[in-house]
Amino acid sequence: MFKLNTFFSRIMSIEPIRRQSIVSLVWQIALTLIGFLSTMYFAHAVGAGVLGAYFLFIAYFNIISLIVDGGFGAATVKRISEGEEPDAYFSAFVMLCSVLVTVVIIGLLAFRSYFVDLDNAGTFIWILVALIVSIFYEAVSSGISGQGKIGISATSNFINSVSCILVQVITVFLGYGIAGLAGGFVFGILVGAMIQLHFFNLRFVHFGWKHLKSLSSFSFWSFLISGGSLVFVNSDLVMIGYFMGNTDVGVYRIILQFTSFAAFTTSALRGTLFPKVSRWDKIGETGFIEKSLSRAFTYSLILAVPLFVGGALLGDRLLYFFYGADFVNYTTLMILFILQIVNIFQYFFATYLNAMNQLKELFKITVVTIIANIALNAALIPMIGISGAAIATLASMTLNAILARRVLARVINLRVERSSLLNILKASTAMGIVVSAYRLIVPLSSVWLALVPVVIGGVVYGMLILKLDRKIYDELKGIMIQMNV
Repeated sequence: MFKLNTFFSRIMSIEPIRRQSIVSLVWQIALTLIGFLSTMYFAHAVGAGVLGAYFLFIAYFNIISLIVDGGFGAATVKRISEGEEPDAYFSAFVMLCSVLVTVVIIGLLAFRSYFVDLDNAGTFIWILVALIVSIFYEAVSSGISGQGKIGISATSNFINSVSCILVQVITVFLGYGIAGLAGGFVFGILVGAMIQLHFFNLRFVHFGWKHLKSLSSFSFWSFLISGGSLVFVNSDLVMIGYFMGNTDVGVYRIILQFTSFAAFTTSALRGTLFPKVSRWDKIGETGFIEKSLSRAFTYSLILAVPLFVGGALLGDRLLYFFYGADFVNYTTLMILFILQIVNIFQYFFATYLNAMNQLKELFKITVVTIIANIALNAALIPMIGISGAAIATLASMTLNAILARRVLARVINLRVERSSLLNILKASTAMGIVVSAYRLIVPLSSVWLALVPVVIGGVVYGMLILKLDRKIYDELKGIMIQMNV
C-alpha cells in the first residue's frame, strides 16, 4: 500500500496539464489495444455483416443523442469550466436533458415504423434503453469534465469501454450476436456513469432564467456545430449502408478503426486541453493557448507519422492476419491513414475555435464541409465503393482544416515546432528503411513474422526520436525526474 501511495503521489507531483494528458494517453493506449483485440474476435465470430449492423446502430444512436443533448452538454462543460455558479449550470442542464430525452423517446415510439433497419436488426429497443441511461451519464460526465477532472474522466471512460467490451465478448461467445453487442454498449455507459459519480461533488440547487439563457446562447451554436460534425463523421457509414450494404460498412469501419491508432494521442490531448483553453481565453492568457497548440501538434504527429509509414509497409498483411481476407483493401487503408494525419490539424483547430467562443465561424465551416462531404460520398461511393467514401472524407476534412486554420490565425499566432517535425520525419524515414529491408528479406507468411518488423520499427523510431529531438527528450526526462524514476 505504501508503494502504491508513493506511486500516486509521484504522479500528482507532475504539472496538471502534463499529468492529465499522460493519464488520458495511458488509458487511450490500453483501450485502443483492448478494442483492437476484441474487434478481431468479433470480425471472426460474427462477420462483417453483423459488425456493420452494430456500427450503424452506433451511428444512429450518436445522431439521436445529438438531438437529445441539444448542444447543452458542451455548453455546460464550458460554463462550469469558467468557474461561475457551476452548481446552478449543472442543475439547469439535468432538467433540460431530462425533458429532451422524454420528448425524443416519445417521438421515436410514434415513428417506429420508419426505422425498419433498426427494427429488423433488433436494435431499436436498445437505442431507447441507451438514451435513458445516457441522461445519468451526461449529467455526471459534464460536471467532471467542466471541473477539469480529466484524469478521472479518462479513467472512467476506460472502465466504461472495458466493461462494454467484456460483456460484448461474453454475449457474442454465448451466441447473442447483435443483441450482445448493443447490450454491452449500454452496460458500459452505465458503468462509466457510476465510476464518475464517486468523484462528483456538484449538487442540485435552484437555478434561474439567466442560467438557461446562458446555456442556450452557447448551446445553439454548439448544437449546430456538433450536429454538423456528427453528420460529417457518420455520413460515410450511413451512405455506404445505403448504396452498398452492412458488410461493406463493417469492412470500412474496421479499416478506419485500424488506422485510428495514428490519432489516439489527439483525442487524449483534446479532453485535457478544452477546459484549459476555455479558462485561458476567459482570463486573456493567449500565450498559453498558442504554446499548448504547437505542443499538441508535435505530440500528435510523433505517433501519426511513423504509424503512417508502418501502415504503408505492413498494413495489408496485418489486416489479413488480424481480421481476415475480407477486410483487406489497401487503397482504402492508405487513404484513411492520410486522413488521420489531416484529422490532427482539423481536430485541434476546431477544438480551439470552440473553446475560444468562435462558434459562428466554426459553424459556417462545418456547413461547407458537410455539403462537400455528402456530395462527394454520393458521387464516389457508387463509382468506387468504400475507397470513394474514404476519398470523400479526406477531401472534405482537408477543406475543413484549411478553413478553420484561416479563422484561428486571425485570433492567435499559429506555430508549428519545425525542428521537432523535421526530427519526426527523419526518424520515421529511418524506421521505414529498416522495415522495408526486413520485408524484402523475410516473407510475411505468418502473423508472428508480420509482428517482428512492428517491434523492430518501434524500437528504431523510439531511439532515434529521443536522440534527435532534445526538446522531446528533456520533456520526458523532466517527467521521469518528477516521478523519481
